Amino acid sequence: MIRTSYGRPRRRIGPLVKGLVLAGAAVGVPALVSAVIRRRAEPPQSPRWGRAHRYAGRHGEIVFQELGLRGDRPPVVLLHSFGPGHDASEWRATAERLAERYAVYAPDLPGWGRSPSRGDWSPALYVEAIAGFLSGVVREPAILIASGMSAAYAVRIAAERPDLLRALGLVCPLGLEAGPGPSFLGKLLRLPIVRDTVLDLLTSRSAITHHLRKEVYAAPERVDAALLDHHYRASHVPRSRAALAAWAGGELGDAVAETLPEIGLPVWIAWGRKSAAPRVEEADRWLHRLPHTAELEVFETTGALPHAEAPAAFCSALDRFIAGIS
Repeated sequence: MIRTSYGRPRRRIGPLVKGLVLAGAAVGVPALVSAVIRRRAEPPQSPRWGRAHRYAGRHGEIVFQELGLRGDRPPVVLLHSFGPGHDASEWRATAERLAERYAVYAPDLPGWGRSPSRGDWSPALYVEAIAGFLSGVVREPAILIASGMSAAYAVRIAAERPDLLRALGLVCPLGLEAGPGPSFLGKLLRLPIVRDTVLDLLTSRSAITHHLRKEVYAAPERVDAALLDHHYRASHVPRSRAALAAWAGGELGDAVAETLPEIGLPVWIAWGRKSAAPRVEEADRWLHRLPHTAELEVFETTGALPHAEAPAAFCSALDRFIAGIS
């Protein structure tokens, strides 16, 4: 024990106490920073396209945009890809063009955009949620167009519930093979202590900029300030964090190679020539597994979202496909 100049005893801080203090700081400081980030991140602006509606599905509320009017042509349902800040807004330019001829529905899938998180995220949940949306909202056989990871869920529905669909469109689809299994990142995201910190790193402005300009879009100049701001805001909405963590941890991938031969519907596949992942070379593997002839359209100047980068060309190609099956 040490005495001060005033004669009062002062206890030494033992190594255990020091360790606990340092551990508390290591946990508390990132948690505080994460809380500040989420408070400062404003929610995305309300969509200024289409008509907003809500559907109370079995797995939670699904918010969606409806455009166009019902007519003789089949309705078109557009499913967005997954990633930081992804939601139905990626379909805006295409949806507005298609609405001149079709009734169009663009939902925010559960846990993304404006649709709240609920339940344990899995491919089965999304398949059930999408099927419920088709039967509860669209209520007639539709042209289902799905991008990226959601394409695997659309394949499941085409095989298991063909009565809900008129045809199937897959845009740069993922899901031909099973993923590598739980990743180190996935294990980190299961730890409440570090989960928010990891998500904040994945959804920082620099990380989102890299994601969009290097992994999604072929032309970096198409990723402007407004698009970056939307993805940043959408990825920090509290209701989207659980689904985003499941996606980042590799829990939402679905392998559908064995399901593809069961599809008896017309299939249209759209691919961006400059897509980084999945690469256009994968298209042949999808075509070879389908029991009937499918149409492939390659968009030379786009990446993983041809409908966002070249909406006019995308709609023209989709129109030709739909005309051929009518």
